[in-house]
Amino acid sequence: MSSIGHKPGPEYPHRVEAIIEIPRDSRNKYEIDDDSGDVWLDRMLFTATRYPANYGFIPLTLAGDGDPIDILVLMDEPVFPGVHVWARPVGVMEMRDEAGPDAKIMAVPYGDPRWDQIQDLDDLPALLRSEIDHFFEVYKALEPGKSTETSHWGDRARAHELLVEARHDYKPAPPVVPKRRANER
Repeated sequence: MSSIGHKPGPEYPHRVEAIIEIPRDSRNKYEIDDDSGDVWLDRMLFTATRYPANYGFIPLTLAGDGDPIDILVLMDEPVFPGVHVWARPVGVMEMRDEAGPDAKIMAVPYGDPRWDQIQDLDDLPALLRSEIDHFFEVYKALEPGKSTETSHWGDRARAHELLVEARHDYKPAPPVVPKRRANER
């Protein structure tokens, strides 16, 4: 994803910019094109499961799978793909898929009083954590060559640690310099 207009901000990693790709309750898996910013339908989930939260990524980060670090923003309503949301990380689910480590930062909307009581992982309802676990254990189950394995949950401090690492590992792409034509010399 282009870094134009994105800044981690002075409160990072306590407040992060999340760019939503997939709305809560969707079976459609959308991806945002790195170059154009266009939203593309990547595929529909093969299973009868739906995303348990608004799912996206944190720009200016690089996770172990070579993509920006993933984030689930727990909200009452679905959010359109491409919308930017300020979020407050409260924990992390560490897992693996066929591409390697694939941590999912758990967050709540920043400044929303309905979520003020959620400060750390232990504040999330156990049933919600079980639903998220179950989703990531099975959502790729019917797709050939794909697999997932949930590992463990980490608290807010672990989420912050992963966010700092992912920010440190991010290296902006070099600018594209247009080639000069022979007659432009």
